[in-house]
Amino acid sequence: MKTDIDRAVIEAVSSGAYIMGGPVQELERQLAVYTRVRHCITCASGTDALRLALKAWGVRQGDAVFVPDFTFFATAEAVSSEGATPVFVDVDCETFNIDPADLENKIETTVQKGVLIPKVIIAVDLFGLPADYAAVRRIADNYGLLVLEDGAQGFGGCANGKRSCSFGDISTTSFFPAKPLGCYGDGGACFTDNDEWAELMDSYRMHGKGSSKYENVRIGMNSRLDTIQASILKVKLKAFDEELAAVNQAAAHYNARLADIVATPVVPAGFLSSRAQYTIRLNSKTERDALQSELRSQGIPSMIYYPIPMHRQGAYRSLDTVVSQCPVASKLCDTVLSLPIHPYITSEEIERVCDAIKGFMQELTNHA
Repeated sequence: MKTDIDRAVIEAVSSGAYIMGGPVQELERQLAVYTRVRHCITCASGTDALRLALKAWGVRQGDAVFVPDFTFFATAEAVSSEGATPVFVDVDCETFNIDPADLENKIETTVQKGVLIPKVIIAVDLFGLPADYAAVRRIADNYGLLVLEDGAQGFGGCANGKRSCSFGDISTTSFFPAKPLGCYGDGGACFTDNDEWAELMDSYRMHGKGSSKYENVRIGMNSRLDTIQASILKVKLKAFDEELAAVNQAAAHYNARLADIVATPVVPAGFLSSRAQYTIRLNSKTERDALQSELRSQGIPSMIYYPIPMHRQGAYRSLDTVVSQCPVASKLCDTVLSLPIHPYITSEEIERVCDAIKGFMQELTNHA
């Protein structure tokens, strides 16, 4: 895509419309069509997208927002930035996504305590796999809560024919370079079918503008997608479905080779993951760390997403630790390891990674 991307960047620079130029509006239209959602509002980052959604709903101090304990810090940070309190919910041990049973338990506990007002559930499409929105929606409706889909890693995923970034009352995504649809810097977007919320988020992203940028009717923020990034994303969106197929083919190759060696990622029937990460599970922290060390010695990169559960982050030490207990998330932080995956990884590279893992696990067995 280099030739097309270079051309798009040069055209954006030559236009002089560096912020919110024509390609931004065109990208928003294309993303709305792709996700089958009425409105797409781009912004400066995935974190800002979460904040814009919370602002549109008037989330504030005294509100409780339910957040998976196993996720990137930004999911909870956005809640705290609006003055609300994140309540951490455990996750499913196989899908890594929010656990509906613990979600209902945490909502009930919060209601009984009577200190915070339950307001929003944030479900994260972790590593590219959509959360169980059917279950989340039932719970949300039962308690009168709003659903915010954090699809920062999920763009391109599907569940029963419906695409990620269309499951929430408002949904968000990130265009950080490592994401399934990434630009060459920071960027994000909000998606909703609600006209009022779309208008509010459009206002909030540009300093709370009214009918013009010099009429300010609310306190907003400066969070706009620049034209160069939109131009790059437009080119990459054309190739996105092809890349999505390729990365899932790579994941299938890993699954076939590693199925009897380690715990491989689970994708429920009817679901499609956009494979932001390919994450395996080991038996213990010692075993995981030793495998990572072995891969490193062979020049094979790997990452731990995430080494610390949200409830143990230093920024949240003051929260109620009893309410925050999430044993599955804590165990995952000690046992997960993400392997190299992207649309252009070769079969030979996958074989090299799998051979290294198989050799390591065989050595463990021999010494058992």
